Amino acid sequence: MCGLRYTYSFVLALLLPAASAAGKEFKVATPAEITSAMATAQPGDTLTMQSGTWSDARIVFQGSGTADNPVLLRAETYGSVVIAGASNLRIAGNYLVVSGLSFKNGYSPSGAVVEFRGSSSLESNYCRLTNSSIEDFNPSNDSTDYKWVSLYGTHNRCDHCSFKGKTHIGTTVVVWLSATPNYHRIDHNYFGPRPALGQNGGETIRVGTSDWSMYDSFTTVEENVFEQCNGEIEIISNKSCGNVYRYNTFLNCQGTLTLRHGNRCRVEGNFFFGSGLSQSGGIRVIGEDHVIVNNYVSGTTGTGLRAALSLMDGIQNSPLNGYFQVKRALVLFNTLVDNTSTIDVGAGKDSDNILPPLDCTVANNVIFSSAGPLIKYTDTPVNLLWEGNVAYGASLGISPVPTGITVADPALALAGSDGLRRPSAGSILVDSAKGSYSDVTTDMDGQARGSLQDVGADEVSADPLLHLPLKPADVGPGTGTTGAESGGAADRPGRSSLDQNYPNPFNPHTRIGWEIGEGGWVRLLVYDMLGREVATIVNERRASGRYSSTFDAQCLPSGVYLYRLLAGRMTESRPMMVVK
Repeated sequence: MCGLRYTYSFVLALLLPAASAAGKEFKVATPAEITSAMATAQPGDTLTMQSGTWSDARIVFQGSGTADNPVLLRAETYGSVVIAGASNLRIAGNYLVVSGLSFKNGYSPSGAVVEFRGSSSLESNYCRLTNSSIEDFNPSNDSTDYKWVSLYGTHNRCDHCSFKGKTHIGTTVVVWLSATPNYHRIDHNYFGPRPALGQNGGETIRVGTSDWSMYDSFTTVEENVFEQCNGEIEIISNKSCGNVYRYNTFLNCQGTLTLRHGNRCRVEGNFFFGSGLSQSGGIRVIGEDHVIVNNYVSGTTGTGLRAALSLMDGIQNSPLNGYFQVKRALVLFNTLVDNTSTIDVGAGKDSDNILPPLDCTVANNVIFSSAGPLIKYTDTPVNLLWEGNVAYGASLGISPVPTGITVADPALALAGSDGLRRPSAGSILVDSAKGSYSDVTTDMDGQARGSLQDVGADEVSADPLLHLPLKPADVGPGTGTTGAESGGAADRPGRSSLDQNYPNPFNPHTRIGWEIGEGGWVRLLVYDMLGREVATIVNERRASGRYSSTFDAQCLPSGVYLYRLLAGRMTESRPMMVVK
């Protein structure tokens, strides 16, 4: 580990700049009045929309606030402003927040319902759509393709919203890429029922496109609920690099979280409940250097590409819209239980897809089902390492049994009120994990893993449960503390948080902001994409408050790294890129 230099600055919460309580309020009743108000609005000002139905409203919310004092466009209360008819919204500028709007009984006459840009040359940065909904906002012809939310620019956020009833072609929420990363955040949203389209174009979330798929996005999709999102096989379609999908819950969805294009993504701590629904699935992996860790998948019935976990075959010299070979995937500490098809290695093999998964690691997973085989080699992988796995129930499906798979009853208890099957007392899973995976420091619940780690997504612990399967009532408008009215950061009081570093990419210095809600021992660590710890930024006791750390990466080679904050029972990671 090279000699690294750090500087720290500490700011007590009481010394943080006050939110924009002194800003001016504009009462607006038409889109034209919004445009007029924004011509003079200053950082910290609020535009309050007149309650009622706004029909055929083309709303352009264009201007700039600041990080401490964004400009806010709001309904007085959620649902008091209904956007109907031929309507859409354009959020164009910097540090703008939209809160409390309800789109229903209408359609977009052009483009997405909500776009984070005013034009191709005016994209948005550090803007936010929160506490809002789009429901049944469909054109008369279901073959009309438009998106409901299009994220352009950088560092934008879509949170605590509800999206349901999309019947026409087009992704519900899409991230559009450029030559620089996005750093968007999509969190605490409810994605409700969407019928099967019978064709492509029905993704619920898509991050990127095929032609931009080798570029970094660094988008985070976390703590959302997906219920009956059946538009197509790809519920989430990853088409870029460096993204994180974590702590989401999938309920009765006919599809998978699909790493379709791009590399170096992390799928962590998600819950998939197929409930025996036809064509329900889990996680599909394509591409290089992905990490699949601490996920819980149960009750899925899909096979092949819709298996609980599938590692696909790739195409030689694949075009950007093809299938790249799976290389160096890490599949660690997952619990795959009661699925019809649990693991399919080489899924999709045909006359074109002939490159089997290469140099992958499948370690410390629970593989349990009465339906078999538990593991299917549609194609034989090359140099696949099995380590510390426990499999039981139906026939294993591969012979001879690899040394890294123990065939034994994991002694899982019946599902509790949270729907999860956890190890019973005396389970073989306890303290039996193999290998060294220093990047895995917590389990699916957010509980710390000890020096002797348990196999599977659950670490037996008496610590509080920080992450549980979400219910629809846990997310969407009116849940949590969104902070939109004051332009706040939308995190719950007393909650620890980790900011995205800036600048990013960087050489060699970058700043990392972080906050701890309770005093205690804090660690801020840096890992490479193989999970090896390469730097320690903070390792000491700190009082509650907000901090900033400057990281010097002069001794690190170019590449993508993860920095991770461990504070009490909280763990959070974000990617960053060193470019030299």
